[in-house]
Amino acid sequence: MLKYKLSKGDDIMSKISLMPLDTFNVINHSYLNDNDRKLLVMLYQPLVGALGINLYYNLWTFLDNEEYLSDTLEHKILINSMGCSLREIEEVREKLEAVGLIKVYLKRGEINNYIYDLNAPLSAHDFFANPLLASALHTSLGNLYYTKTKDCFKVPRVNLKDYENITENFSDVFDSVASFEVNVSDIQKRNQSEVGINSKLDIEEILDLVPELILNHKKVTKQVKDLILKLSYIYNFDDKQTIEVISSSINDETHNIDLPRLRENYRNLYKFEYDGELPSIVFKSQPEYLKAKDLDGSSKSKKIYNFENLSPYVFLCKKNHTQKLTLLEVQILEMLLIDMKLKPGVVNVLIEYTLKLCDNKLPKNLIESIAGQWKRSKIDTVEQAMEISKKEYKKDKDEKSIKVVQTKKEEKTSWFDKEIDEKVDLDKQKELEAIISRM
Repeated sequence: MLKYKLSKGDDIMSKISLMPLDTFNVINHSYLNDNDRKLLVMLYQPLVGALGINLYYNLWTFLDNEEYLSDTLEHKILINSMGCSLREIEEVREKLEAVGLIKVYLKRGEINNYIYDLNAPLSAHDFFANPLLASALHTSLGNLYYTKTKDCFKVPRVNLKDYENITENFSDVFDSVASFEVNVSDIQKRNQSEVGINSKLDIEEILDLVPELILNHKKVTKQVKDLILKLSYIYNFDDKQTIEVISSSINDETHNIDLPRLRENYRNLYKFEYDGELPSIVFKSQPEYLKAKDLDGSSKSKKIYNFENLSPYVFLCKKNHTQKLTLLEVQILEMLLIDMKLKPGVVNVLIEYTLKLCDNKLPKNLIESIAGQWKRSKIDTVEQAMEISKKEYKKDKDEKSIKVVQTKKEEKTSWFDKEIDEKVDLDKQKELEAIISRM
């Protein structure tokens, strides 16, 4: 993925670390069924990884069919059953949180206690209707496999043109019944959590800039506002671009935002600004299975963490001290990730190496040449990329030093040869003068 919580930066060492003796309980206000397994594997696994789905299943198994609250357990049971470290468990748990599959609550103490509240996966319809999840899946699978996956959930269309609807209503079958109210607040239901984002945009401030004569502000619901924030997040739009899209998506007669037109306008504006390309793998970070294990608090570990957890787009934005890349920069990233098929973390190292090598410039030909060498060398991890860039940088400095020495030698030699040539010419001139004097 895309990593949808874009960066934690140096906060890696300040967060609470999960300990083996920390306890947890699993609660389930929802219900899960066998169809959910298909949804989890086909739609969610490409986003959270196999280890993430494994953790979800493990938490699920702590609940029997008739139970809604598990016993209190220690985290070491997860270490033993999953065969991985606590750090890996914590990382994939955060991904499950990000896509809305679990909520986590913490009670601090000498031994911390966690509550893991399971949510059912979204239906296929709701998943593909969610712009964050659909875009993330498209980035993970690529266009071909994304289309094939989506087709697996398509419902065949039946032509009902020659049929009439003869379905009976409740009132046609049953007599009127007495009113009876039931409190359903504690009854189990299909509980599906919303996927959240931390947007830098102030949606209220943006909407206030659209005149009331054009937009009916009272009709802009929370769902519409959330959709705008999600789409702006996906396409990395700023306030100005978001206002432009909203303004062009308002129905002239109703003065409401036309949601299908809104989605289309986001896509069209992005295509226009980025030469027909849609959001792609440039927003994806290093795959989980290729990340370094057991990072400590050293500066090298923090650097590795940033290389692995920032997408190339965000990484280069940070280097540029901007929030948006130029078209040429996006094309360079897509060339490295799509054409050269380098891993996102490796691309980040290559970008930093090139900036260091070329005085903060990104010459495309040089980047392509380095990428080809790294591809042939099968560089897949950040640590491998850091090692080869370190060797190449030292080699490049040594070659430059040798070249400087050789240049000085050549200058000295040419000066020495020039002196010899001048001496030979002087001798010839004296000999010629002697011959003339004897004539």
